[in-house]
Amino acid sequence: MMWFRWLFILLTLCGVQIADCSADSSFGRPAVMAGKFYPEDPGRLSALIDAMMRDAVTPEMDAPVALVVPHAGYTYSGQICADAFRLASRFSFDRIIVLGTNHTDSDFQGISVFDAGEFETPLGRIPVDEEIAKKLVSAGKSVTADRRVHSREHSIEVILPFIQKVFPKAKIVPVIIGAPNRDMCQWFGGVLADAIREKSALIIASSDLSHYPNYSDATEVDRSILNAMKRLDPGALLAEVRHQEGLQIRNLATTACGLGPILTAMAAARSLGADCGRVISHANSGDITLGDRTRVVGYAAMSFCRASRSCGDLLPARIPTQAPALTGEQKQVLLSFARNTIQQYLETETTPLFRRDDPAFLEKQGAFVTLKKHGDLRGCIGNMTPDLPLYQTVGRMALSSALHDSRFPRLSLSELKDVKIEISALTPYQRVDSVDQIRIGQDGVLLKRSGRSAVFLPQVAPEQGWTRNEMLDNLCRKAGLSSDCWKQGAEFDTFQAIIFSEP
Repeated sequence: MMWFRWLFILLTLCGVQIADCSADSSFGRPAVMAGKFYPEDPGRLSALIDAMMRDAVTPEMDAPVALVVPHAGYTYSGQICADAFRLASRFSFDRIIVLGTNHTDSDFQGISVFDAGEFETPLGRIPVDEEIAKKLVSAGKSVTADRRVHSREHSIEVILPFIQKVFPKAKIVPVIIGAPNRDMCQWFGGVLADAIREKSALIIASSDLSHYPNYSDATEVDRSILNAMKRLDPGALLAEVRHQEGLQIRNLATTACGLGPILTAMAAARSLGADCGRVISHANSGDITLGDRTRVVGYAAMSFCRASRSCGDLLPARIPTQAPALTGEQKQVLLSFARNTIQQYLETETTPLFRRDDPAFLEKQGAFVTLKKHGDLRGCIGNMTPDLPLYQTVGRMALSSALHDSRFPRLSLSELKDVKIEISALTPYQRVDSVDQIRIGQDGVLLKRSGRSAVFLPQVAPEQGWTRNEMLDNLCRKAGLSSDCWKQGAEFDTFQAIIFSEP
């Protein structure tokens, strides 16, 4: 059934709907995404949110009038959502207006308010503020209390566990914005502002960003969209959306799937005195340890606030720079990331988001991660090909060493405290013409012959006490060839490794 698990992973990248809520519920709206977009077990869900909140950024920002948060599976966007709630947790709110988008009913173009009852998650039920909800419905025009559009929509539900953890006494007002119609969103934003003006309320707009371009294209598209959002100008945002979508960027399906909620939140925030948009954090699905960089979805946390300080500069374009040699501090960062990746995955089946925008970590580089328990090998897997940023290679190889080294059983969480982690960051291959050029203790060696290959890291020969010829004999046997295969017809590439480990 592995294919079924990977299908869920692909769909939850951007929140494609995969569940139905067909059962009638007298209390309101049951959970339909539990076990798909976020954990179904209450204890595990609570622990995961606690972990993400601990890792959240802590920006010095004013109190938000409105937030923009993503709504994909927690594996991909949960940490960015936690960043927004970390900011909100510094302030007091007892009413949360959640503006969701419409993924399920292409015929619905208006606004639907869920006006009574409760929403359910594994953490319990969260009540609807019926007073505010009914006030919104009474505005008429395009606003209805049609619950059908809510029944299978995930963009509100996935945010609710964060609200329950951070604001456990708060009530919610769930609203689906059916279309990014500027006039409708502007009008309803004003209605919403009037309904909550005297309340301790927070508006949350639920939206992911770019859908399906490659990593570098998504980075630039999202940067442009976020810079437009910072202006709190719906016209400027819509113009930038049209511009980006008119560039014919490969595989770009949309720049923001919750554009209607964003436009509505902008209008309401403006009416409530906000004059500044500030980016809390942003990333895309390619940034996570197991992410695919060829097809990504973007995520961001943003605050619309009343600025008592500068709104900040525009997000700059990312310019690649050459990475210097790793410093002691950078080595410790990678070791900590490897350990945290293993621990969080064993606890929650999610991985931490790497936060350092440092050329040393973004350089594409191969690496091995070795695990030793009480001095004995407990796992070692690496990627020789420099096709991913170093941090991502380290995270993936750490998980592979812990979970998928066929020589050992899967590492348990209780074992992790007894494991020492070693990282070997690899330099690019260099072809050598003769085995005489191979330096024992300095060079790793890749042997190729008769369509087969094998590799040893630089430290293997000294650890085993091998001479160069003994190392080559063993390398041949590792490749499934006779021990003297290296003497004729073999090719050799050497590389070096920056080796560092936990104390």
